[in-house]
Amino acid sequence: MKRIALLASTLLLIGSVHAELTKLEITSTEPFGHFLSGEFVILKGKIHGEISPKENIPGLDKVKINPHGNIDYSARVVLVMPSDNGRSNGTLIVDIPNRGKAYAEALYNSPPGLPYLSGTFAQGTGFLQDSGFSTAEVFWELGQGAELPSFVDAQGKTQYVEGVGFAIVRDAGLFFAHASTDWTGHVNPLQGKISRTLASGKSQTGRYLKTFLLNGFNMAGQQRVFDGMHVFVSGAGLLPIMQTGPGPESSTNGAPSFANPEMRGVHEEVLTISDIIKRVQARGEVPPKMILISSTTDYYSGRASLGRTGASGTTDLALPANVRMYDIAGGSHVLLPIQNKDCTIPVATLDWPPVARATLARLDQWVADNTPPPANALLKLQKAQETPPTLRAPKHLADAVIQVPVLDEDGNALGGVRLPDLVVPLGTHGGQNAPQTFTCSLAGSYVAFAKTKTEREANHDRRPSLAERYKNQDEYVNRIRIATIDLVRSGFLLPEDAAIIVARAASNRIFDEVQRDLNPR
Repeated sequence: MKRIALLASTLLLIGSVHAELTKLEITSTEPFGHFLSGEFVILKGKIHGEISPKENIPGLDKVKINPHGNIDYSARVVLVMPSDNGRSNGTLIVDIPNRGKAYAEALYNSPPGLPYLSGTFAQGTGFLQDSGFSTAEVFWELGQGAELPSFVDAQGKTQYVEGVGFAIVRDAGLFFAHASTDWTGHVNPLQGKISRTLASGKSQTGRYLKTFLLNGFNMAGQQRVFDGMHVFVSGAGLLPIMQTGPGPESSTNGAPSFANPEMRGVHEEVLTISDIIKRVQARGEVPPKMILISSTTDYYSGRASLGRTGASGTTDLALPANVRMYDIAGGSHVLLPIQNKDCTIPVATLDWPPVARATLARLDQWVADNTPPPANALLKLQKAQETPPTLRAPKHLADAVIQVPVLDEDGNALGGVRLPDLVVPLGTHGGQNAPQTFTCSLAGSYVAFAKTKTEREANHDRRPSLAERYKNQDEYVNRIRIATIDLVRSGFLLPEDAAIIVARAASNRIFDEVQRDLNPR
């Protein structure tokens, strides 16, 4: 009777059931740290669920059903949440692991000057926890923590139903936000703490979220899964997951590159968020509020302009009211903590996690009380030329026009969200690197200005030197301070990050080197 009552309550909650999380196993609970909002814990475990063979996922109809007439799945989960002595702000962030690696701490908690790579659970700045956010890492990917249904095809080969990776995240998101217990009576550790749910994904998993939304997985019956989505550096891409694959790895690992520009499955129509939202609304769904962020290097190496124009022409499509789109001028697709010796030019260094933090706060506020975030801020574009090297449109998009940023006289991109280090530059940020390998083309470049006119002329550098730009360090720092104030007022920078940026500028000793070069003993 208990199971029947639990099932009935779930049916009332989500309407017609497509799938359910049936069991939550927590295998470890450990302290995570002390923060402004109190104590946090980290829980690791596994979820089990059932999915109807009638769901619109390719290959499900070929999988053996269980005694309930459904199909089983399971996946790893990791929760970082307030303990009994901690305070929740009411928001759950479901972070979508990228190739089996968590991203939330790297995106939102990276300290200044030391960007975290995916996979870390380091506390860093503690921004998420100070603010009271709970996070759930839900593993969805074949070979990366998810056990997906499979069948043997006519050739005797095992095929995995990879689209179930969408159902896993859907069911987990609903369970952690709304359920009290699983079918077996295990308590949902987040019960009573969550009033809204956001999803976060970067690159591969940014594409995951757009494809998740396009294919209807943000709804289960009449219940919406994610109230908001924070999508990073996904360009114009989707994720080729609505298919079966032979394993052992996911079919979603690859992406078009200079080495493989004709790869199919990523840059397919639908290309723009505008068209995705049109399809969502045509189904009668209320789409989530969305913030999409791109970097400068995404235009050179990720065909990001197609996410604005679609498969033809150079005119941006109008963005829906539920969407904000921001380009980080001078930003790179990936921030590396150390220089990569395989790249010819020093890799990009523009520290853009402060924009991730500020826009997460704006997205949460937008969802919570409908306070609108800043207006769209996009780079100015022009048709790609021979230089810098740019990933061109694939042959199957015959009418597509690839565009890249318009640059100022220093080589810095115009428009977009302009961090203080770009407004008051010490060099050129976010240019194309060489060679155009997957890593170097996504890491971008940073080329420092010469310190003096003499050094500049010796290097045949047309960009004015530091000595020609700034009278002294005080002038430089004051201009940085003005730029931070402008960004705080516009909503792209939090006051605590603004203070760090100004302090970092004030402690930069580069102007001591300028004076030594100008006045050698």
